[in-house]
Amino acid sequence: MEPEVLSRELRKGSGGFLDRRRKVVGLALVAAGAMMPISLYQTGLIPHLPEPPVPGLNADEIDAAGEAYAILATPDAILGLGSYAATAALAAMGGARRAETHPWIPLALVAKVAADALFAGKLTWDQWSKHRAFCSWCLLAAGASFAAVPHVVPEARAALRRRESGGA
Repeated sequence: MEPEVLSRELRKGSGGFLDRRRKVVGLALVAAGAMMPISLYQTGLIPHLPEPPVPGLNADEIDAAGEAYAILATPDAILGLGSYAATAALAAMGGARRAETHPWIPLALVAKVAADALFAGKLTWDQWSKHRAFCSWCLLAAGASFAAVPHVVPEARAALRRRESGGA
């Protein structure tokens, strides 16, 4: 597909799974946006993470905990930014008919969104089980991760049908 055609299709097209894909891009960007203030805190650029005055919220404790720095010796919110950027890229990749022409893309997206949701669920559980508190920023990212799941399943099913019928 020519880049000019893809540009027009992604921005102005309708039908297929484009509306669902746009929602996944938006949800991934919301989740990435929630990772930004955490990243600022975890790297010492800001001294405190603001939270609504709600009992059970304690972003400072959650996001300063050792386990938040355990993967690759890197603050987990920085890793989350990259992860959600990858999710957005997979959702935006390809034209409206990609389930037919490139079925691996929607299949990769459904796997990535499932991994996002599972990891968000695990981190949310860990917050409560280890700290008896939650980070509101993390809950926002988790909610966006969970909300993306139903939007990727229909296109993945279409891609599987295409592969089973002998398509790409």
